[in-house]
Amino acid sequence: MSLVAWISDPQIGKHLLREEGEVVVDEVKHHWFAYVRPAVEATVALLLLVWSPFVLVQLAWILLLVAFALLLHAGWCTVREHRDRFVITNMRVFRVNGVLSQSLATMPLSRILDISVKKPLHGRLLGFGHFCFESAAQEQGLRDIRYVGRPDERDLAIQRVVQRAGLRGPRVPN
Repeated sequence: MSLVAWISDPQIGKHLLREEGEVVVDEVKHHWFAYVRPAVEATVALLLLVWSPFVLVQLAWILLLVAFALLLHAGWCTVREHRDRFVITNMRVFRVNGVLSQSLATMPLSRILDISVKKPLHGRLLGFGHFCFESAAQEQGLRDIRYVGRPDERDLAIQRVVQRAGLRGPRVPN
C-alpha cells in the first residue's frame, strides 16, 4: 500500500462486525463543498508563489514561507475531510475521523431517537446538508455530521435500516 493510499484511506472494513453479519448500507464521504476552503487556500498560496519573484528579495522569503504554510494547511484540511467518514450499517451507524490519530464513534440503531437534517440555502442549491443525531446520551461523537451529500436520501436510508431491524414497531397499513 502506498503512502498516499495509507494516509487517505480510513479503513472502514476493520471496524465491521463481519462475524455477526454486519454489512455496510452506505458510506458517506463529505460533499465537494467541504473542500472549497482548502482549495481557496491552495490557490492563494500558488498566487503568492507566482508573485514572489516580482517582490523585493528581502520580502520574497516571507511570501514563500506564507505560501508554504498555506499549502501545508490546505493539504492537511483536505486529508482531514477525506478521512472523515460516516457509515450506515445494518446494525449501527458510526463515524471514523482523524489523520494521525483516529477516532471512532458508534451508535446502535436502537439508540437513534431523532435525526434532524439541516439544509442551509447554499446547501439546498448545491445538494448537501448537515445531520444532527439525538439519542438518550448527553454527549456523543455522532451528534453533528456536516457536509452530507444527498441528505434526504441518506436520511431515508437510515430510516429504512431502522425499520427493517424492527426497532420502530410494525408498519400500520392505511
